[in-house]
Amino acid sequence: MTGERLFEKMTKEDFSFFDADNLVDGNLKLVLVEKRTAKPEKGYFPCYVFEMRDVNTGEKMGTINLRVGNNDNTKYGGHIGYGVIEGYRGNHYAARSCRLLFPLAKKHGINPVWITCNPENIASRRTCELAGGKLVGIVDLPENTEQYKLGNRKKCRYGFDL
Repeated sequence: MTGERLFEKMTKEDFSFFDADNLVDGNLKLVLVEKRTAKPEKGYFPCYVFEMRDVNTGEKMGTINLRVGNNDNTKYGGHIGYGVIEGYRGNHYAARSCRLLFPLAKKHGINPVWITCNPENIASRRTCELAGGKLVGIVDLPENTEQYKLGNRKKCRYGFDL
């Protein structure tokens, strides 16, 4: 996969959020609830935070975010992170939400998009596959990463060419 760029010196002034409206797939709608600015001192990039909602009821079904940049945080944590509320699992909302975010990622010049998950998280691995990702490898987490400090030791890295 090509095109992975580094943005290691990102500042708040370097970035503009795009409109993120009309992200709908059938009964699923992504609603933007927060725009997080970069925190260069922590290696955090700007981030869009969405809620997955039912189009008809407005009920929250989960969350998904898009982190805009590339460094070790995104290498081991991915550009996209998601979570589906237990009662809504099994409906492919996370995979569908990922696909809804790919055009936004592309507008920001992110290609490939990376999503990571723990090797034992079969549901998340299946989500990545359903969204069109290819397992590039299972990598060891460096000891200095937040995820390592939380007890994780390996991550599956899925790449999505846009």
